[in-house]
Amino acid sequence: QVQLVESGGGSVQAGGSLRLSCAASGYTYSRYCMGWFRQAPGREREGVASIDSDGTTRYADSVKGRFTISQDNAKNILYLEMNSLKHDDTAMYYCAADKVLGHRQCVPVPGEYNYWGQGTQVTVSS
Repeated sequence: QVQLVESGGGSVQAGGSLRLSCAASGYTYSRYCMGWFRQAPGREREGVASIDSDGTTRYADSVKGRFTISQDNAKNILYLEMNSLKHDDTAMYYCAADKVLGHRQCVPVPGEYNYWGQGTQVTVSS
């Protein structure tokens, strides 16, 4: 069973930076899509970024140029570097994973992921 544990959230002023981490364990398959998602109070969960096993990344338009997703395959850790944070980035952030079977592009769409962490809160004050 894949387990995901996020860390690194916190409170920061607008314009600041944070780096989120997601430690993964229990992998039983060789290839996974990994992604970051967020959910603000009263809003639906939305995709932030995704990364394929070959390193291909995709981002939501709202975070392009500010956020960077990366992974350390040796340590099974997923990262999200967040810069130039805005008040609208305030949300609970989740990492997620899903097995890759055959040819598949990893996209930051919540419905395409089966394994989820518990989340880490990011609060950006304006």
